[in-house]
Amino acid sequence: MKIMCGIVGLPNVGKSTLFNTLLKKQTALVANYPFATIEPNVGVVEVPDERLPVLAKIVNTQKIVPAVVEFYDIAGLVKDASKGEGLGNQFLANIREVSAIVHVVRFFEEDNVTHVTNKVDPLSDIQTIEEELMLADLQTLDKQHEPKGNAEEEVATFKLVQQVKEKLNAGTAVYHQALTTKQQQMIKHLNLLTQKAVIFAFNCSLEQLENQQETTLKVQTILQQSNGKDTNFLLFNPLLEETVGELITKAYSTLGLISFLTAGQKEVRAWTIAKGTTAQQAAGLIHTDFATHFIKADVVPYPKFVALGGWNPAREQGAVSSEGKDYLVRDGDVIEFKVNV
Repeated sequence: MKIMCGIVGLPNVGKSTLFNTLLKKQTALVANYPFATIEPNVGVVEVPDERLPVLAKIVNTQKIVPAVVEFYDIAGLVKDASKGEGLGNQFLANIREVSAIVHVVRFFEEDNVTHVTNKVDPLSDIQTIEEELMLADLQTLDKQHEPKGNAEEEVATFKLVQQVKEKLNAGTAVYHQALTTKQQQMIKHLNLLTQKAVIFAFNCSLEQLENQQETTLKVQTILQQSNGKDTNFLLFNPLLEETVGELITKAYSTLGLISFLTAGQKEVRAWTIAKGTTAQQAAGLIHTDFATHFIKADVVPYPKFVALGGWNPAREQGAVSSEGKDYLVRDGDVIEFKVNV
């Protein structure tokens, strides 16, 4: 399952620096001027998982394959990006491709780092980006035409589009419109920018991080003023890899993702799935034939697998459960699929 997160924000807020720290190497251009990044930089980052080396030791393998998240360092947006300002059309197109948005907000004060509006104002910066994303979504919705026929699904979708459009015009992003799961699926094909999950990443000074409680309260106030909603956010400083590492885990959980594990002498691997994935669907991630010819899934929860010391002891102790195709896989399930191939 491919997971893509786009790092967005105004120019010079720390997007490329964050991207470089995520990758722990200098791959993206860092420069103190707007539009230093034009094409999105792409980096594949491992999801931290302390379970994998433990499993590798138990099954005696050297090969560990973690789950990964792709991060896209997308060039800075500016006011009127939805009208093409500052290469805006190209940048907005890049954002459409991602699963979730990491919105980097400059919170630190630094005279040597230029701000595109010549002042540090996190609330205004957030509103600028969100307004441009909403304007781009309105352009998309304006292109949707009333269906000519009476097909129930098409009529219902068009009616929903009008409702979403009305709320966007009132300043409410799609992810704040309390759509049902069914409604979200109905307009998913439109790939609306403000329908994507968002994590706000506030780029803080070391001093601000030291005063974490005070900084957190300020950030919460800003987000409340911005959209009046409880919002996903984190505080980070690019110099502190541990604060950046939280972003990987938060991106994973924000998208409602979990990992099931496979453990054999060939390799130990974490597989990314959405919550609610069935055993048969999970098997299909390994190979499409596994889903087609699925027989059963032998499952042991990770803690029990470790406590008993692997597959053989788990079977001897009766700790392995044989599950059918409709079994809902849980995070940390160690699974061996049985297929008729």
